[in-house]
Amino acid sequence: MPHKSAEIITTAVILSMATFSIVSCKKQEPPVRTKAPEATRTACSDDVKEEQLDPRLLTMQGRKLSSEEVKKLEEKLEAVPHDLTSRTKLLGWYSQKRFSSEPAHKARHKHILWLIQNHPDAQITGTHDVGLDPVLDKEVYYEAKKLWLKQSEAHKTNTAVLGNAANFFFIYEKDIAEELLKKAQALEPENPKWPEELGQLYRLGLIGKSTKSKTETAAEALRQLERSLTLTTSEREKFYKLTKLAKVAFEASEMNKAETYAKDLLAQATQYKNDWNYGNAIHHGNIILGRLALMSGDLDNAKKRLIEAGKTPGSPQLNSFGPNMTLAKELLEKNEREVVIRYFELCANFWEMGQDRLKDWTAIVKEGRMPHFQMNLQY
Repeated sequence: MPHKSAEIITTAVILSMATFSIVSCKKQEPPVRTKAPEATRTACSDDVKEEQLDPRLLTMQGRKLSSEEVKKLEEKLEAVPHDLTSRTKLLGWYSQKRFSSEPAHKARHKHILWLIQNHPDAQITGTHDVGLDPVLDKEVYYEAKKLWLKQSEAHKTNTAVLGNAANFFFIYEKDIAEELLKKAQALEPENPKWPEELGQLYRLGLIGKSTKSKTETAAEALRQLERSLTLTTSEREKFYKLTKLAKVAFEASEMNKAETYAKDLLAQATQYKNDWNYGNAIHHGNIILGRLALMSGDLDNAKKRLIEAGKTPGSPQLNSFGPNMTLAKELLEKNEREVVIRYFELCANFWEMGQDRLKDWTAIVKEGRMPHFQMNLQY
């Protein structure tokens, strides 16, 4: 079963990347944190200002550095090692180069280990850019694991450290991630961040499970996500959470809730037409309602919802990862080829990166066969 296991992990990694993409689109707000005791602080007092900078923007800037600029930043770090701005930019550059350059790969390892050792509570230390793979990064992954377990024990009342450590284990060691997130939740029971991350963790755990096990896991994911929604005060943040809620409710076989969340998602979308999430709401809200219609035997409504989903203007996630093909697949299983081909045509309006794939799928459907939609059944 190693091949199946690798496929499940790959799926989880890509879904996690899509999730990080969503997080990066949100307006950055200072996270609610429990301050660590002064005796256990690892960050230097003079680098607090660094934490005000968005690490994702800095890593993006780092990918544009020249070799000469990289050299200068490394020299600067020799003199000022706790300069997180420079280190974050370098991490962005090395992350981009790590597959084509062994020196860059090793330099990335060096910076990641340094950050875990010296700034486990920094924003950058909890991002995808500091992630490691036990296969690709081998012994460095396990070295980082030991550091994270040590830091989470040393700073057991610091939710920033616990959350960052959980992010590190999110894909490959979900049991550890779950334990860390539950500890953070116990420290901050009114913070919506922790049930949301637990819900996402359980949602990733749906991949590869049997139907019964999947339903049970989805039910726990739904419980956590609903808890997060209840604790959220911002109406815009509530709007962002509805997509996950509708999807997970469907997976949990809570069809009435799935319908309610999907309808709320579409209704609230009208208030946020200029928001990055508007296209996601239109797309996923209609996909869920279409699947529900198909389950109830309303074929015409299911086909209508598929077309409405395809009329989305797109979003950062849809434009990159592509549209969801679950409803399209279910309609193809009922030999509804014409409406699915029309859906492909509509998706071509926003999915520039998927033009060839859409053309291939169209040709396959016209031949009366079923395309292999792969990850587009998961997004």
